[in-house]
Amino acid sequence: MNTNQSEKPPSLRALLETANNQRLKLDSIIEPSSTAYQENLRTAIVAYQECRKLTDQLAIFSPNETEDDISSANLPYLLIDFYLGELLRQDCVTSRKIVLQQAQIAYERYLKLLDTYDMLSKADSKLYQRYLSSRDDFSLLSATDPTARRNTKITRYKQEQELKLKLKYLAQVPLALQNDDAASREIYLAEIQLCTHNTFHALDIIGQEVQLIALMPLASPAAQPEEPEQDQRQRNGNPKDGYSDRLDPPVSQLLKNSKAGPILSKDGKPLKPFTLLDSRQRLQNGVFKPDHALPTMTIDEYLEEEKRRGGIIDGGKQPSGEPQAADEDDLEKADMDTMKAREWDEYVEVNPKGSGNTLNRG
Repeated sequence: MNTNQSEKPPSLRALLETANNQRLKLDSIIEPSSTAYQENLRTAIVAYQECRKLTDQLAIFSPNETEDDISSANLPYLLIDFYLGELLRQDCVTSRKIVLQQAQIAYERYLKLLDTYDMLSKADSKLYQRYLSSRDDFSLLSATDPTARRNTKITRYKQEQELKLKLKYLAQVPLALQNDDAASREIYLAEIQLCTHNTFHALDIIGQEVQLIALMPLASPAAQPEEPEQDQRQRNGNPKDGYSDRLDPPVSQLLKNSKAGPILSKDGKPLKPFTLLDSRQRLQNGVFKPDHALPTMTIDEYLEEEKRRGGIIDGGKQPSGEPQAADEDDLEKADMDTMKAREWDEYVEVNPKGSGNTLNRG
């Protein structure tokens, strides 16, 4: 073989195997935003793009064919655009809006290819037609009916689990049966059904994310880099910037701000605001005094003031000392006292002591 002869380009099968290995290699990297993940992601995207380009050149798929016309070995090539869309959505370097547009185009190309071969189920075909009629507003869930949203979520979750179980079961088929064309074809078709299910879910998420991006404010232009701060000595030597380390303003600034100078003009008009004070002694008394409040009157003065305001009431209490002697000439008062004493004696005779307590008697 001549060494100058160019190497034979890799086959489509080898390219697809390389792309799948690059895609599976991303599962070993934990952080999607890391540099290593993004570099491997870009490598996988380029590999799938090369596969799609070579597929178009070889014209493997034709719109005049049906699903039965596709050989089992060519069924994996139907998933190239799906995996390309999945990888494009994980790009964190390119503009998010551009990434979503590219992923949406890849998903649409995948669904269009399946629709050409009538490989979409009835439910998926209805979803695809609904998506084509409203790409910008496409949603799997109802925006007005909560019950319908819940039922749709449950139904699609069950469908996804059933497809995963079916694919897992078929993948565990013994190697002898995997060499069978019918068994391999069934595995590929199950994988295509699962990928189609995930495609509509991805298109729903892309539509929601595009709407959020449209609501985001436009990014402000890059700010001009700030000039480095000048040296302190340069600032002190440059009075134009108004900077100074002094806490008290200079006299020139006070004069400029009318802190000094005449209060009234020659015509008697005020030139600046001012406050009228009674005397200098008042200012001095306000400065040189204790920090606590001093009394302003004596206790006697306070009591006199309270009495004058009505705060102290005189009278209303019997004077202390011996009781006043009865007036012998007041016969009416004497008769009233005698009758009161007789009534009390009669009450005591009728109600002896302890007669009312009848509950505690033995």
